[in-house]
Amino acid sequence: MSEVKKNSLKAWVLAARPKTLSGAAVPVLIGLALAFVDMKAQFGLEYFSWTAAVLCLLFAEVMQVDANFINDFFDYANGNDDTERRLGPLRACTQGWVSLDAMKRAIALTTVLACVVGLPLVWFGGLEMIAVGLFCVVFCFLYTTHLSYMGLGDVLVLLFFGIVPVCVTYYIQMHTLTWQVFLASLACGLVVDGLLIVNNYRDRDNDREDGKMTLVVRIGAEKSRYLYLLLGVVAVLMGLVFWQNGHLLAFVLPFVYLVLHFYTYLKMVRIHRGRELNICLGETARNILIYGLCVVAGLLVS
Repeated sequence: MSEVKKNSLKAWVLAARPKTLSGAAVPVLIGLALAFVDMKAQFGLEYFSWTAAVLCLLFAEVMQVDANFINDFFDYANGNDDTERRLGPLRACTQGWVSLDAMKRAIALTTVLACVVGLPLVWFGGLEMIAVGLFCVVFCFLYTTHLSYMGLGDVLVLLFFGIVPVCVTYYIQMHTLTWQVFLASLACGLVVDGLLIVNNYRDRDNDREDGKMTLVVRIGAEKSRYLYLLLGVVAVLMGLVFWQNGHLLAFVLPFVYLVLHFYTYLKMVRIHRGRELNICLGETARNILIYGLCVVAGLLVS
């Protein structure tokens, strides 16, 4: 990566971490699909707002880039991104691809942009959308600076990659929530949390030395592997809620994801430690996208 010029377009693309964007899109797409089928059944599709749908998706993606910039900046500024010990993908500030001052400006810009994109959702979802937006922005900063060191990262993933995006996206369209939507949001959060588990599993030794008490550090490597597998199994079984509501394919199709998830688990067990676990990280990101597409396709086809 020595050919990356400082503050170049390539540097910013790398800093934005494009592979993480699918994880932000999946819960919104699931929320939209749930709203789409319920809207069609109850009121007719003329009431479905495509503008609100696009804004929800854009807000999620901008917030994900913002979170990546914040993580990049604060991990380097706090001395927690040692290149020699790092096992994960290289980071922009640490590698000198992006200057600290430029990253500060980028964080300010993406935070403001997320607010600008999200503000019109007040028109569709009510004033409570302001509280939701502020909630997202505040915890975007708190995750990297404090909460990840306390082992609360997995809770935040369940909230911000499951419950919040799925439920809020659905609410903006339907102005109500159901327990089925909540269960679907929880299942989505469990699937996405697999990405954090394998990431922290790879970094468990360094995190322990740095005093970063992630869930993996707390429960150990073996239990973390079982947890990784269990997350996928439970999430797919929770899809019974789709079948109960007449969307059999939305329950059946995610078994494709589960097979891939199981094979990634086996690879995780075999590799056990080191940079090679980045293969499992990439496969997990792919599996999350496949899960989301399977659920969405199952809902829409049904």
